[in-house]
Amino acid sequence: MSLPSRLFNKVARKLGLSSGFSSEELKNRQVVSIAANVQPAKGRVLLSYVLDPFVDPSNISNAHTHFWESFTIGQSFVARGYDLDVIHFENHSFMPAHDYDFFISARTNFDSIHPRLNSNCVTIVHLDTAHWLYNNAAAYKRLQELWVRRGVALVNAKELGANWALENADMGTVLGNTFTLDTYGYANKPLFRIPISAPLTYDWDDTKNIDSCRNRYLWFGSSGFVHKGLDLALEAFAGMPDKELVVCGPMEQEHRFCQAYRKELYDTPNVETIGWVDVAGEEFMQIARRCIGMVYPTCSEGGGGSVITCMHAGVIPIVTEQASVDVDGSGVVLDQASIASIQRAVNSLSGMSEQSLHVLRRGAWEQARSQHTREHFAENFQQFVDEQLLANKT
Repeated sequence: MSLPSRLFNKVARKLGLSSGFSSEELKNRQVVSIAANVQPAKGRVLLSYVLDPFVDPSNISNAHTHFWESFTIGQSFVARGYDLDVIHFENHSFMPAHDYDFFISARTNFDSIHPRLNSNCVTIVHLDTAHWLYNNAAAYKRLQELWVRRGVALVNAKELGANWALENADMGTVLGNTFTLDTYGYANKPLFRIPISAPLTYDWDDTKNIDSCRNRYLWFGSSGFVHKGLDLALEAFAGMPDKELVVCGPMEQEHRFCQAYRKELYDTPNVETIGWVDVAGEEFMQIARRCIGMVYPTCSEGGGGSVITCMHAGVIPIVTEQASVDVDGSGVVLDQASIASIQRAVNSLSGMSEQSLHVLRRGAWEQARSQHTREHFAENFQQFVDEQLLANKT
């Protein structure tokens, strides 16, 4: 690894963004093995997902929910008396040295590994996105609409590789809600929802001044700006000078997008572009206190983690159905992903009474706390293991 790469990883690790190991190092690391909590073990499980937390359990990143979720999935089997082998989700060369009772894998390398397993191994694909065909079609539709609307040609930053993991698996687990589940319904395989977790929870903030923030909104997401509707949000707020938009995302990752939207991002008085913000830091909470709502008109998700993080912070969601988040009356589901629809939703929300906005904020916070915590994820996954896997084991 070069010196700049080592320095970047060192800094990223301190910020909780990285395990300190490069992607290539993790892919090439064949297996991490963990002994069951009882011996002799009842059997053996192979997990193909995020390897970082097993290499360094003392430094589980908050940058994405999958770091902690991967570790929890593995520990669920260890706690039930199974030895565990873990490989990286992009490791296609792994050759099993053991028979396995269960194989749970991300979609990315399921098709490569599963033919090498013993025939009586129960196989589960862990689905963290909508189906690749839906996802890619939706993403390219957004890019085409942008091309027509603005004369800008951008790449699909969220394109998923083709796979037939669910077709080849015995069953699947899904992080998102019925939207994501429905994109996999064609396969007629048993699917079990494990609601996505959140890296952090936040205490209820009853000091928020509603009137001072009722006209300020947040776009908060990772890369894939067109996929996640940042272009629509920017154009919508450019046409609402009395409303403000705060943009938090890794701007340095999409130079062409930032070039195409330079005016909206950096030269529009009611748009404040901050960049990437750590959800574990005070800066994120300060931003959340300044904003009444979050605008996130995404085209496809496996369970909108950034939306749920904002709900935990008491920010009211304005989302598309494809965000795959149950707002349950504590937010707005857009009737369509359009500039006009966003503007209608924002104007309507900002025009509500202080008491109504307080009720919506509280409802969003309670919904996130009841369904999307690490504790809830662990309980749901353990229930899945006990009732769907171990109870049926002969």
